[in-house]
Amino acid sequence: MSNVKLELKYSNIKDIMKHTTEVSKIHKELQKRAEDEKDFVGWLKLPREYDKEEFERIKKTAGKIQKECDVFLVIGIGGSYLGARAVIEALTSSFSNVLPKEKRSTPQIFFVGNNISPNYLNDLIEVIGNKDVAINVISKSGTTTESAIAFRIFREFLETKYGVEEAQNRIYVTTDREKGALKALADEEEYETFVIPDNIGGRYSVLTAVGLLPIAVSGIDIDKLMLGAKIGQDKYLDGNLKYNECYKYAVARNILYNKNNKYIEILVNYEPKLHYFTEWWKQLFGESEGKDRKGIFPAGVDLTADLHSLRTIHPRRKKELI
Repeated sequence: MSNVKLELKYSNIKDIMKHTTEVSKIHKELQKRAEDEKDFVGWLKLPREYDKEEFERIKKTAGKIQKECDVFLVIGIGGSYLGARAVIEALTSSFSNVLPKEKRSTPQIFFVGNNISPNYLNDLIEVIGNKDVAINVISKSGTTTESAIAFRIFREFLETKYGVEEAQNRIYVTTDREKGALKALADEEEYETFVIPDNIGGRYSVLTAVGLLPIAVSGIDIDKLMLGAKIGQDKYLDGNLKYNECYKYAVARNILYNKNNKYIEILVNYEPKLHYFTEWWKQLFGESEGKDRKGIFPAGVDLTADLHSLRTIHPRRKKELI
C-alpha cells in the first residue's frame, strides 16, 4: 500500500496558534495521566512500554494457530475487533479469505460477536463446515451481550466437534487481568489468556493483545507494526502546537465545533482496503466524544462509490457536500 499522508488544511492558521499555551498544558497533563494505572490513557505509553513477555507469547500462539487451523474466529464488538479488522483488511489481500489455502498460508479470519443476527451466525457455521477452527473471544468484562452470545454458540460448536478437552486448546481469551465473568470462566476452563491492561480502554487497545493476536494470525509482522507505531508516536509526541499536526487537527475541530457550528465530520477514503479503518475511526470518535448529546458526529464515505449516491446539493447553500 502507498503511504497515507496527514495533511491539515484550515484557512486561518492564526486561530489555531492562539491555543499554543493551552495545548502545551493539556499535553503535559496527558503525559502525567498516562502514568496513573487507574486512568484510561495508558495507550499514550504504547508502543514503547508493553509486556514484552506476553508479546512473544502472542507471536508463538499465532504460529500455533496458523499451523493447526483453517479458520480463526475473532469474537468481539467495538474496540474489541475494529482496530484489528482495520489493520488486517488494510495490509492483506482484499480477497484473503477466498484465496486457495496454498496461496494464503494463514487461516481464514472471520469476525463475529458484533451483531445479534442468527442469519450471520448460521451462515458462518455453514462456511466453516468441517474445517479446523480456533476462536479468540475478546471482552474486558465478558458480559457484552453480542460477544457473549457468539462465544456460547461457538464454544458449544468446538466442544461438540472436538470434545471438551481439545476445545480448551482451541479457545483463546483476551480479557481483564484479574476480574470479570470471562476471566473467571477462562481460569476455570484453563483457556490460554491474554490481558487487556487496566489503563487502556477497549477502543484504544489495538496495540495490545486485543489487536495483536488476530493481526499476527493474519500473517502481518507485529514487530514491524510496533516499530512503525513507535516512529509515528515519536513524530507526534511534540507538545509544541507549531510542530504537531495532530494537535493542530484537534484544535481546528474544536474551533469548527464551538465557533462555527460544524457538527458533522466526514472521513473520506478512496481505497476499499480502508473501509474498516473508517469504521474504527467512527467508533473511536463517536464513543469518546458522543456523551450527553455533545461532540462532532463522525461519518464516513467510501469513494468513488459514494460519489454516485451521496454527492448531494445542500438545500440552502446550493453547494456540493462531497
